[in-house]
Amino acid sequence: MGAMMASITSELLFFLPFILLALLALYTTTVAKCHGTHPWRRQKKKRPNLPPGARGWPLVGETFGYLRAHPATSVGRFMERHVARYGKIYRSSLFGERTVVSADAGLNRYILQNEGRLFECSYPRSIGGILGKWSMLVLVGDAHREMRAISLNFLSSVRLRAVLLPEVERHTLLVLRSWPPSDGTFSAQHEAKKFTFNLMAKNIMSMDPGEEETERLRLEYITFMKGVVSAPLNFPGTAYWKALKSRASILGVIERKMEDRLEKMSREKSSVEEDDLLGWALKQSNLSKEQILDLLLSLLFAGHETSSMALALAIFFLEGCPKAVQELRVQIRTNNQLVLEHLLLFTGPFSNFAQ
Repeated sequence: MGAMMASITSELLFFLPFILLALLALYTTTVAKCHGTHPWRRQKKKRPNLPPGARGWPLVGETFGYLRAHPATSVGRFMERHVARYGKIYRSSLFGERTVVSADAGLNRYILQNEGRLFECSYPRSIGGILGKWSMLVLVGDAHREMRAISLNFLSSVRLRAVLLPEVERHTLLVLRSWPPSDGTFSAQHEAKKFTFNLMAKNIMSMDPGEEETERLRLEYITFMKGVVSAPLNFPGTAYWKALKSRASILGVIERKMEDRLEKMSREKSSVEEDDLLGWALKQSNLSKEQILDLLLSLLFAGHETSSMALALAIFFLEGCPKAVQELRVQIRTNNQLVLEHLLLFTGPFSNFAQ
């Protein structure tokens, strides 16, 4: 027994140097890997050539500063300070996403001209969570083109002339006649938003302006919009959390309208005319229920925000351009356009609409 133990001990002592060398090599390799000095990882990974900038706070980044209110006729202090510090192209962190911000007209034009080829339009994930995964503003590629084709087919040139333009004039006169006398002051932006929402609600779901259901939906939509462009903090009481609740309420209204329309179509054996986008989508497309809901919500969002801001800014700059006002008066006398005549009577009260 003693002889056997002595033999094993001698063999271990013989292999001990090799064992120690193996352990040392393993330790060296592990340390080198941890510190990035491994022979095949000696070359430093090239950092992307990004513009200068800052990330801001964790999670929210610089979103609060970016969203700080400012007059509509300026770019705001956030853009001014960042452009002065970093230049017209800088990087930031907005809505929980790393972002490159461009205030350079040449680059912006290049991006827009190459959309769908070199650049892909998209929204931050937080905004996509509010608008819906089937929203036309979130989809890209073939899915986006399919949704867009449905909308464009509905708004054909014949329908634009026969239905939409008369509706635009009718809604415009309703708004203009509700305004106070010319010595009163009110917000052009508020009135433009109200006008465009009522027009979109009428053409999307045949909801008439002034009705209780339409007004409730408009108020929910205001809450919804405040959350779309807010910090993506989904906690009770935040604008983002309220927007998600308003989204559910708005989709509930659209869903009820859809169910009523389907019931009416089945009862009348599909003889109901497609007088709005909801009816047209139900009869002329193969979209699912979820897709139709997101489509209608996205069009309500897109048509409302862009058009209302353009109208408010047009009225604001109209007052400061006497030549344009005179040309519009000539058009009124030539074409007897009632809408323009009412509009020119109310350009004065809007000089401070953006404050």
